[in-house]
Amino acid sequence: MKPNLPVLRHISLSADNTFGIAAVADALMEISDAAQLAALAADPQWSAMPRLILGGGSNLVLSDQIPRLVLKMTGKGIAISAEDADYVYVTAQAGERWHDLVRWTLAQGLGGLENLSLIPGTAGAAPVQNIGAYGLELKDVFSHLEAWDFESRTVRRFTLEECCFAYRDSIFKQAWKDRAAILSITLRLPRRWTPKLAYADLQKYFADRDMATLSATEISDGVVQIRQQKLPDPAVIGNAGSFFKNPVVSAAQHAELQQAFPALVSYPAGEQFKLAAGWLIDQCGWKGQALGAAGVYHKQALVLVNLGGATGADIRALAQKIQQDVQNRFGVLLEPEPVFV
Repeated sequence: MKPNLPVLRHISLSADNTFGIAAVADALMEISDAAQLAALAADPQWSAMPRLILGGGSNLVLSDQIPRLVLKMTGKGIAISAEDADYVYVTAQAGERWHDLVRWTLAQGLGGLENLSLIPGTAGAAPVQNIGAYGLELKDVFSHLEAWDFESRTVRRFTLEECCFAYRDSIFKQAWKDRAAILSITLRLPRRWTPKLAYADLQKYFADRDMATLSATEISDGVVQIRQQKLPDPAVIGNAGSFFKNPVVSAAQHAELQQAFPALVSYPAGEQFKLAAGWLIDQCGWKGQALGAAGVYHKQALVLVNLGGATGADIRALAQKIQQDVQNRFGVLLEPEPVFV
């Protein structure tokens, strides 16, 4: 007997993407477990339709029309799944809000995620772009995840190495894009926690404190305060957080740029250098400026915002104009973090 799948038709996604773009999906199904995906795979009407895996919608720029089956990952649950002498392993279902997961671990007395506080999105979406902030990336605390493989129609486990994490990148943005739906992630948190406070913003924020006495919760609270001061609340102003990756350049190119622009903001990255994309954009005069209904946030040039009624095409046009201006002035191509759909 053919399964009766709860697929909704012609659904607005305006509340399901942090830019607040008024996109409409041809079809949408909420997914809480692998059994629903198995049922979907058995239905030829829906299994053949192009898919979009949706978490919190915080890393997407949507078109007005989405001719796909949107699979909204809604599974809930957080638990300590294993322990050993050095680590506590925490498993979260894909639909859990990332910040809720961070606060849950802190409530259990577990440090390790505090630098990643208040990052929008869900636990299941976090590995896709290897989220990171304030000197920490997901890969630094990652153990493994489980995902549905649409080709083999089975649940597959991915280790840290198999995820191929890189700067704001993973196998789920590359070879496994649209092939896997992440169901849960498991993080490895240290029993002997030590704070990571080398990032300049954290040093400045805690300058009047004895950093050796700070708790993980206090650091989390500080990160929240810093983010709220610099980044707009998506519930108030539509945005996707930092829009561009910080570009990485060779030592030779860095030296040339530093000679031409002595105030250049950059950081060593191995034998290369990472440039501050926000600074590059600001130097091109874009902070606080707009192009139609899309604009650049007045407090942080790295954030593009929906000023009201912006479409995905509006956001794309603004992003491309900024890329062009930065490349013309600095010879550096900025790469967007969000995925255009």
